[in-house]
Amino acid sequence: MKQNLTIERRLGDWMRARLYPLASELIMFILKQAWACLFGGILLILIITTSLLWQDNWPIYRYDFLFACAIALQICFLIFKLESWREAKVILLFHVVGTVMEIFKIHAGSWAYPEPGYIKLMGVPLFSGFMYAAVGSYMARVIRLFDMRFAPYPPFWMTVLLAIAIYANFFLHHFTIDIRYALFAATLILFWRTRIWFHIGCTPRWMPLPLAAFLTAFFMWVAENIGTMTGTWLYAGQSQLDVVRLAKMGSWYLLLYVSFLLVTLVFRDALSRTPWQPNPFKPAQTVAI
Repeated sequence: MKQNLTIERRLGDWMRARLYPLASELIMFILKQAWACLFGGILLILIITTSLLWQDNWPIYRYDFLFACAIALQICFLIFKLESWREAKVILLFHVVGTVMEIFKIHAGSWAYPEPGYIKLMGVPLFSGFMYAAVGSYMARVIRLFDMRFAPYPPFWMTVLLAIAIYANFFLHHFTIDIRYALFAATLILFWRTRIWFHIGCTPRWMPLPLAAFLTAFFMWVAENIGTMTGTWLYAGQSQLDVVRLAKMGSWYLLLYVSFLLVTLVFRDALSRTPWQPNPFKPAQTVAI
């Protein structure tokens, strides 16, 4: 970790000396974001590579190979301290929450995994849970890397109720009315004042939390298209050549609030009920990329 910290500082100093301040910040922002989504990025690379190379006569199914790779990747993240054990417990909760929803959704006919595999639970290949875990890994790492603060943050119990309502609607809308539009409104009402304060270098920056959720949902939608174009999973009535409907971006937008609640179980100290005013004369804590 100390070696990575030195590398980050030297890289930042080198760019600040040669580039305009905003250009160097943009480059560091992109690098840190890429480093934060390392787990999900590696999984997507594996999904693309295996879809191009895999043969039906190979001794192991592709889904089972992806599961083995995801397990090995998680172990490496812990060995090399890219994640703490405390964060890993929350990410395991992501896996459980995601797998439960996967089981329900495939039996409801929302989407399907067309390839065979042995390592499945009620028809769901277990590697799929790691795609949800990758979201948790990204959130935990991005909060640390950018030394984020969330302020003013609404009462925690309200965020719990919102997350429960969102998660329940993913199941109940198959039997009752879909209240997603009311949930969209609830996210804006509850978090419209909440800013995400983050540090790229020493200068604090901020972004409205709903905007950050929307932008993240867009990239999740892009990842969804990679999954369907490789035939790893397909939505009902969709072929590999079809683009995933934009409505799925709305689903990810809502699901990110559930994910964020789970992450805040670990990062409660990053939440502030009152507006947070950074000290512009105090350098931010530098976190290794």
